[in-house]
Amino acid sequence: MSVMKRLSMIFKSKANKALDKMEDPRETLDYSYQRQLELLQKVRRGVADVATSRKRVELQINGLESQSKRLEEQGRKALSVGREDLAREALQRRSNLQTQMADLKTQHDNLQAEEEKLTTASQRLQAKVDSFRTKKETIKATYTAAEAQTRINEAFSGISEEMGDVGLAIQRAEDKTAQMQARAGAIDELLASGALDDVSGSRGDDIQRELDRMGGGMDVELELAKMKAELGQGPAPKSAIEQGPPQSQPQQQGQTQQLRQPGEGA
Repeated sequence: MSVMKRLSMIFKSKANKALDKMEDPRETLDYSYQRQLELLQKVRRGVADVATSRKRVELQINGLESQSKRLEEQGRKALSVGREDLAREALQRRSNLQTQMADLKTQHDNLQAEEEKLTTASQRLQAKVDSFRTKKETIKATYTAAEAQTRINEAFSGISEEMGDVGLAIQRAEDKTAQMQARAGAIDELLASGALDDVSGSRGDDIQRELDRMGGGMDVELELAKMKAELGQGPAPKSAIEQGPPQSQPQQQGQTQQLRQPGEGA
């Protein structure tokens, strides 16, 4: 196969595919119905033209018949007055009219037969057009219903172009949401482990801050008790767990009195 033939086949196949995609059966049916109506209108005009010609021939025949009767009367009158020559002329003219009328009657019969034929064809075509119109509307309704059902099925199955775009948008939104959730969880873990500093200065909740404050106070009390024990002014310090929370102010005052030397004033 030559290159040109291959190119021609490719272009024709692509053009056929494009036309098939663009073609709407409903529009094609409407166009075919319109063409049939135009053809029916032409047939009806043809019937009207033939009927008009037939009527014109009938008028001509009627006119010739009137002239023939008049010539016959004129011939009788001429013969009654002894004018045989005039009577012969009148009869001769009447004979010519008879010949013309015979030709016109032949034409009239032909036109009448043509008119009947066209009338029958018009009636048949009218019945065909009516049947096609009914079938056309049925096919259009069936095609529209099938098209709607196809779109619904495609929407349910997610294979339609519109629903495919919606599905992709939902998938992207879910992916971004999952990514943000993972990022937030990772940052929380890094803040909790201390790998990242909380620049807002509000790390931890109120309970955690209270526990940190109590722990700091216990460390001070332990250090103070340790210094007293080294100076011989108190017992050995207990652990932070055994000691518990810092003592209240009255207890601290009692310890201060115990640390005073004997004989000192109150």
